[in-house]
Amino acid sequence: MPWIKFLHIVALVSWCGTLLYLPALLVQSARAATDTPSFASSSPPMPRFVYNSLAAPAALLAIASGTLLFLVQGLAGGWLVLKLLAVTGMVMAHGACGWLVLRLEQGQPRGVAVGAMTAGVLAATGMLAVVTLVLAKPAL
Repeated sequence: MPWIKFLHIVALVSWCGTLLYLPALLVQSARAATDTPSFASSSPPMPRFVYNSLAAPAALLAIASGTLLFLVQGLAGGWLVLKLLAVTGMVMAHGACGWLVLRLEQGQPRGVAVGAMTAGVLAATGMLAVVTLVLAKPAL
């Protein structure tokens, strides 16, 4: 079933792209919110759109197709546990971005920039770990 691998890779790349873009968007939005007091009511809902319409579906598709690959191909091993740990870090960054979007919408921009940068670093670290583990898998 090569289409599952293709679907998984496309979904994962899409999710990773949004996990890198969303923190930058949140930092920019938080800075704009401190400059404009009525940011929540006057700004376009771009962070929510990116989170709900791009990041969340890509994440769900990446996780579902990865689970399907695991079940169909019977993959197992220590590398898989480490990869799932790295994916957990990416999921935590994804959830943190969602929480930060809510804070912005509620008019509470304080700490959003720092939180977004932290989420971006966590996401990037998880991505690097996933790529490293997948490429090193045959050697493990």
